[in-house]
Amino acid sequence: MSTVELRIEAWTPAQFEARISEAMTIYALAMKYSPSAGVQRGLAAASHTKLDGFACRIALTDAGDMVGFGYGYVSRPGQWWHELASRAIDRKLARYWMTDAFELSELHVLPAYQGNRIGRRLLLQLADGLTNRTLVLSTPDADTRAFRMYRSLGFVDLARGHIFPGDSRPFAVLGRVLPFEPALSGG
Repeated sequence: MSTVELRIEAWTPAQFEARISEAMTIYALAMKYSPSAGVQRGLAAASHTKLDGFACRIALTDAGDMVGFGYGYVSRPGQWWHELASRAIDRKLARYWMTDAFELSELHVLPAYQGNRIGRRLLLQLADGLTNRTLVLSTPDADTRAFRMYRSLGFVDLARGHIFPGDSRPFAVLGRVLPFEPALSGG
C-alpha cells in the first residue's frame, strides 16, 4: 500500500494535552475499546506528559486533523507499566531491558488510515535521537498489523501472554535495542 501524504510533528507536552481527547478517541478506536476507556486513558496520558523524557509525535493531515499519534517517556521503577512488565519478564532480562529504557506508552493510528506505514513513521521519528539503550512496549499478543510492524523493526519477545489489569486480552511485552539502523528509517 502506498504511503499516505501526512506530516509527522514533534509536539510538546502542552500541545499534546490541548488535543488529548482527540488522541484518546484514536486510541479507543484503534484498540477497539469503548469511548469511556479513551476518556479514562486520557487521564493517565495527561499525567505521562510530566514524566522524564516525554516525547510525542503526531500524524496530521494537511487540514490539521490528527490521524495517529505515539508517545513515551523514560521507564522507571515505581511507574505502573514498568512494574508490571518487569514482573512479567525474567529477572535477568528485566535488568537489561528495563534499565535505561524508553517506554513507548501509546502508538495508534485511526483504523481508516492503518496499513499506510503511518505507525512505522511515527515510531521511527519518535525513536530518532533517543539516548536510551532500549525501547520497550506492550501490544496485544495477536497477529495484528502492529505486531508485524514491531517484528519487522527488530523487536523481540520479552514476555508473551501477559494479562494487564483492566484488559482480559493477552499482551506481548517487546523490546528493541536502540538506535534503529538508518536502513530501517527509510521505508
